[in-house]
Order: sequence, then C-alpha cells, then structure tokens
Amino acid sequence: MKLGAFSLSINVKDLKASKIFYEKLGFEKFGGDESNNYLVMKNGDTLIGLYQGMFESNMLTFNPGWDQNAQNMEKFDDVRDIHQSLKSTGMDIEDINTEEKSGPAYFSITDPDGNVILLDQHR
Repeated sequence: MKLGAFSLSINVKDLKASKIFYEKLGFEKFGGDESNNYLVMKNGDTLIGLYQGMFESNMLTFNPGWDQNAQNMEKFDDVRDIHQSLKSTGMDIEDINTEEKSGPAYFSITDPDGNVILLDQHR
C-alpha cells in the first residue's frame, strides 16, 4: 500500500510562536497560509503541518499521490482504493469523503492508542 508523503499535523495554540520555535530547529516554511491559520514546515525530507484551531489533536497525515516535496507521483495508490482495502479488513473508518470517482478525497482512521491518521489526497 503506497500512502504517499508523510507529515505530522500538529494542533498549535499560537501559530506565530510555533513557527518561530520550529525555525530554530531548522524548519523553513514550505507551504500553507498564515492568514488561514496553518503552515507547512520542512527540514530536509521531514514535514510538519502547524494548524491553529483547525482540529482537536495531533494527527499523522499521508498524502497519496505526492512525494515529500508535494510533487505529483506518476504511480500511486488512489485514496479510494486504500479506503476500500482497509474497509475490507473490517477497520473502522471515520470522516469519509471518497464519493467522487477521482480527484481529491480523504478519510481518517484511529490506531489502537487513539492516534488519528488522515489520508488526504489532493489530486
């Protein structure tokens, strides 16, 4: 199963303070929009998303179809196929938006320890 780019999505209280903190660790702005309360920061191949007021807890995020530079991958497993594969195992799937036959879609699952995993396809 090819899950695509990986990042940690962090729920932050103060986007500016978090940006400054992670810049001190060598992260640089890679994407996002501070006026919409989120930033994507990158250090080497490591990606973190900083999100203020957008969700309740931290999440592991996978982006099918993208590499670690947010570039389209030629071959990838579509999020709808991943969804069906996991559903066939009896896994509980939450927050589903996979109705369209192609293009952007997402769903989330929760691991046994309560960690949310978001599979978010942008293309």
